[in-house]
Amino acid sequence: MYLNHISRSFLALIIVGFGVIFGAFGGGMQSAAAAEMLDQPSAANRSFSIWLSEFQNKALRNGIRAATLQSAFDQIQPIARIIELDQKQPERTPMGFETYLRKIITQNRIDGGRENYAAYHEMLKRTARGYGVPAEVIVALWGLETSYGANTGGFDVIAALATLAWEGRRRSYFENELMEALMILQNGHVERAEFRGSWAGAMGQNQFMPSSWKRFAVDENGDGHKDIWESEGDVFASSANYLSQNGWNPAFKWGWQVVGFENIPTSYIEQKSKFTLAQWQKMGVRIRGSDDARAGARLGNLALRLVVPQGGNGRGYLVTSNFDVIRTWNKSDYFALTVGILSDLVARQPSPQGRADSGVSGYNP
Repeated sequence: MYLNHISRSFLALIIVGFGVIFGAFGGGMQSAAAAEMLDQPSAANRSFSIWLSEFQNKALRNGIRAATLQSAFDQIQPIARIIELDQKQPERTPMGFETYLRKIITQNRIDGGRENYAAYHEMLKRTARGYGVPAEVIVALWGLETSYGANTGGFDVIAALATLAWEGRRRSYFENELMEALMILQNGHVERAEFRGSWAGAMGQNQFMPSSWKRFAVDENGDGHKDIWESEGDVFASSANYLSQNGWNPAFKWGWQVVGFENIPTSYIEQKSKFTLAQWQKMGVRIRGSDDARAGARLGNLALRLVVPQGGNGRGYLVTSNFDVIRTWNKSDYFALTVGILSDLVARQPSPQGRADSGVSGYNP
């Protein structure tokens, strides 16, 4: 919902003053205050106008041109739906991993991953060689983030970031992201009308935040733009560059599903204790469906830790440092495991019937 624009007034100064007081009691109260003001359009717009004026002055001092600001903020207003979504986050009911996995890794997602893996094989192979990141991992991230580019988000990125910055719960963070977004716009990497993404400001086919775009985006096709919205080459290279710079080791994969861990001390899991495969084997842990002797010889002294996700219906995984690299993208064991599992399924050849196990209950890397 967009609110009608009203110029600032003396009353707005009073509202901002209250906002400062609210801020002293923490971001949650700031967010609540912003939500309450959205129920009073005139008050909300006065407060937003004052914040926006102050931010624009800061942007000018940081090298953003007036013309860019005019294009970016023309008729912009806070979006009530974004504040609603932001406030709902902590209230989500935890989902067990088995439920999460079946919800995310559908047969359509597996099939889509394999089709895109084949369609962009040469481009992905070139990217994998250049960055040392497996093509199937690049495809899995692409599939989980935006269903292979089909769902990149319908919110205006500038409006989304401005709303979250004004709301105040994480003002410094979102103001910094908004500043980076303005620089992306100013340098012509995306058209203003196409600058769309998630409600939290994540952008493009791999859902980079603007600061991640600044650090990791790549102009793979050499056209002068780091276009993670329309150029698959730029998307693949940018994702691979992110993983590479965060420490991906091309010598081994992300992890393996294992069995025989039921009697492992929970402290080993909670404290993220690391052992070699041979040491895990002595404790009864086995890589599912694998020749452990060959695997042990191949992995040598590689340190592995055991991840047993809550609600995983008996699932456990030995993971490498590459698993933790995936977690830098999204700090969730569920997410990192799902990226790894989907990457394995994408890389596997279809069954003779032409389809993989859609329920992933029979998943076996």
